[in-house]
Amino acid sequence: MQTFTYYPGCTLRTKAKDLDAYARSSAEALGIALVEPENWQCCGGAYTTATNEPATKLSAVRTLMSAKDSEGLVTVCSACHNVIKQTNYDISHNEAMANKVKLYLGLDEAYTGETTVYHYLELLRDVVGFDNLKSKVVKPFKDKKIAAYYGCLLLRPSKALAMDDPENPSIMEDFIRAIGGTPIIYAQRNECCGGYITMEDKEQAHKRSSAVMDSAQSMGADMIITACPLCLYNLKKNSGSDMPVYYFTELLAEALGLKEGTNE
Repeated sequence: MQTFTYYPGCTLRTKAKDLDAYARSSAEALGIALVEPENWQCCGGAYTTATNEPATKLSAVRTLMSAKDSEGLVTVCSACHNVIKQTNYDISHNEAMANKVKLYLGLDEAYTGETTVYHYLELLRDVVGFDNLKSKVVKPFKDKKIAAYYGCLLLRPSKALAMDDPENPSIMEDFIRAIGGTPIIYAQRNECCGGYITMEDKEQAHKRSSAVMDSAQSMGADMIITACPLCLYNLKKNSGSDMPVYYFTELLAEALGLKEGTNE
């Protein structure tokens, strides 16, 4: 069994514990041990692009350092992944930033990006392998048309995240195929759902989330999946659509026979 450091993030440890549980049980079934570091802190939730003041990045650096000697650091939330991966990229390309972090943290040696960061979807693709995942599926989503929603944070900035083509990605569609479903391509899959402005401008959040849901439904989707807890909440609560929305780990657990529910 391969062992990876696992950063669940704040949302999956509080409001979305079930999504965390699905991620852990599915990983174990696929031969992956996820080990949570002790005393981890919030990643910050949003990445600050200023590099001359690294205090906002120290939490992410501590998390990265905790995984330096493991096979990699795995994240499930796209927001956490975005912050941690961008921090790792910037600190590996900016010696001055790395040295400032070293001074802030009182390190003997600077951390310079040695940890490999995986989003859980990348873990499935690059470590487990989608073909291997397909062989483990016991409850395939046959006859289900599933729309993948990427949102803002999973693919951009593409140079730092380097997960997939930011304009024409395929990782979530390949995941859908691996669990037996039929992926639906639709115009709004990479566009913002308005989740970040829900509290400030609910009307605009409704407009954007409705556009995403309507676009997917117009192409014949039975359901939509996402890899961002905020997008999940916004698409469910603000769109006004009756089409089901699921987190990708929920469908993964179900396909592996670890959860009852939607695939009947």
